[in-house]
Amino acid sequence: MTDDVLKPDLWAPRSVTETRAIYADWADSYDADVIASGYATPTRLAQALRDHIAARDRILDFGCGTGLSGKALTHAGFTDVHGTDISPEMLGHAQNAGVYTQLWQSEPGSIDIQHGPYAAIVAAGVISLGAAPPETFETLIGALPAGGLLAFSFNDPTLTDGSYDAYLDGLITAGKLTVLYRAHGPHLPKKDMGSDIIIARVT
Repeated sequence: MTDDVLKPDLWAPRSVTETRAIYADWADSYDADVIASGYATPTRLAQALRDHIAARDRILDFGCGTGLSGKALTHAGFTDVHGTDISPEMLGHAQNAGVYTQLWQSEPGSIDIQHGPYAAIVAAGVISLGAAPPETFETLIGALPAGGLLAFSFNDPTLTDGSYDAYLDGLITAGKLTVLYRAHGPHLPKKDMGSDIIIARVT
């Protein structure tokens, strides 16, 4: 797949089957495509997370894809990073990244936490339009102990849509999450796209 995939229709609601097909086709060129557009969110998330947990703490990279987020976490100094994704094709590349202590394929709507507990779950670009639905937050919250952290991002199309922010606001109002950090910055700067990175504590 070429850089043409980075078009507005990539960030649109779709079924799990359609999402899996997109990433199966995209796996071999994914890194080159997003890096060419300046993909910045994984590094921004990893750097922000350093202020909230220790380098030795165990982290789950949820929706790890080819491993770009895991690499960013490792470069930020984290030493015990696990990864999971629904795409076997993307996981093949993540395995080759050599940054994960544990790596496995997950199923949509569920999470395997047999290797936990986790101090934080990172979801870089995962809970957003065209990817996982906002209800995924409930799954991740359920996989963390009280005081555990969620580190995630909303790209500009997701922010414009508003439904993901509305869901997050509901979790905050219900006392399930407390936002510790939120900042807007570059996501795919060569596509003039930004993202909010957000770190929230399970309460």
